[in-house]
Amino acid sequence: MKKRTQTVVGLGLLTALVAVLQALAISIRFGVFNITLVLVPIIVGAALYGWMAGAWLGLIFGIIVLVTDAGVFLAVNVPGTIITCILKGVAAGAIAGLVYRAVSRKNKLFAVVLAGIAAPVTNTGIFLIGCRLFFYETIRSWAAAAGMENAGAYMIVGLVGINFVVELAINLVLSTAIVQIINIAIKNKE
Repeated sequence: MKKRTQTVVGLGLLTALVAVLQALAISIRFGVFNITLVLVPIIVGAALYGWMAGAWLGLIFGIIVLVTDAGVFLAVNVPGTIITCILKGVAAGAIAGLVYRAVSRKNKLFAVVLAGIAAPVTNTGIFLIGCRLFFYETIRSWAAAAGMENAGAYMIVGLVGINFVVELAINLVLSTAIVQIINIAIKNKE
């Protein structure tokens, strides 16, 4: 019972942290979209409580993005926007948790580094797939307006380039801190 209570409290705190960080991120822009700061608590939750916790935290992230930062896409394709926002968040958290679980028995630091890479790669990858599937014509017109003939190159360079690099760097820089948080939490569980 004590372990379950700790899990509920821990997930509650991480859920609140995801909500607050994503709300704060609205004002931080590199390029067209806001930077994603919430991948760190999603990775922590996925590592501490498993891939389903990561998926939950990713779901919260996806919902907040949908409500706060997806207006330009909602105007083009509502179902496509909902699918893309929710799927990218849930998958980023779940995959981070699965990667962490697969590697953590051998090396926790390496597991967190890999999870820290997997989360933004998944998040950004699904965003790009969603852009291609649901918003390609709109993105082609944005690319043309920006003087780029290739819409795919515009998606990589114009939409996600700088954001992805910053998100990946944040996760990698904070990996050691994440491992320390996890180790302290595990010791407190015992």
